[in-house]
Amino acid sequence: MTLSRAAAAEAIGTALLLAVVVGSGIMGERLAQGNAAVALLANSIATGAGLYALIVIFGPVSGAHFNPVVSAVSIWDGRLSIRHGVVYVLAQISGAVAGVTAAHVMFGLPIVQFSAHLRPTLGEGLGEVVATFGLVLVILLALKFRVEAIPMAVAAFITSAYWFTSSTSFANPAVTLARAMTDTFAGISPHSVPLFVVGQLMGGALATLFVHWLFGGKIATPPE
Repeated sequence: MTLSRAAAAEAIGTALLLAVVVGSGIMGERLAQGNAAVALLANSIATGAGLYALIVIFGPVSGAHFNPVVSAVSIWDGRLSIRHGVVYVLAQISGAVAGVTAAHVMFGLPIVQFSAHLRPTLGEGLGEVVATFGLVLVILLALKFRVEAIPMAVAAFITSAYWFTSSTSFANPAVTLARAMTDTFAGISPHSVPLFVVGQLMGGALATLFVHWLFGGKIATPPE
């Protein structure tokens, strides 16, 4: 695949992922009639199902990263060049913003918004460390042992992490930035974004270091 096609896959895949996350959050909140648990259940199931489908269809094209941390880890392991990684990240961020915009248009909301949903605690920051550590661990170990299981493994982990982490598992800097632009159920205040992104970068780095230690070096996987 050419870089332009891979980048298009990353942009469209991330856009659809954000449309799923934000759109299902809006729909879930509207139908839950004030029951936050029901809204979160709808949001997590839709996100897991959508993520599974998107990884299946775009994995052969771009690797289906949809996440700057995943792309950074791929650069670290030599599976992606720095040039390709930069293009991937730009595609992911632009796609994420487009996905939020599409969700707003679909549900008749103002296109330009900024979230008032503060997530300011260190516990929530730790939640992002744990969520991203787990996500990267799942990806790297599945790459080592069960490549074909990656779509289901990633979708299952993210669905569960919605519930066991205090932050509801953003685990993705592009997703975090884009969700600051929606004042809906899935939103995060721009003031809370740095805490989450730092936690995500820490979690990704710790997981990569751990897996490298576990196997005594880089993971032997085919280049993307």
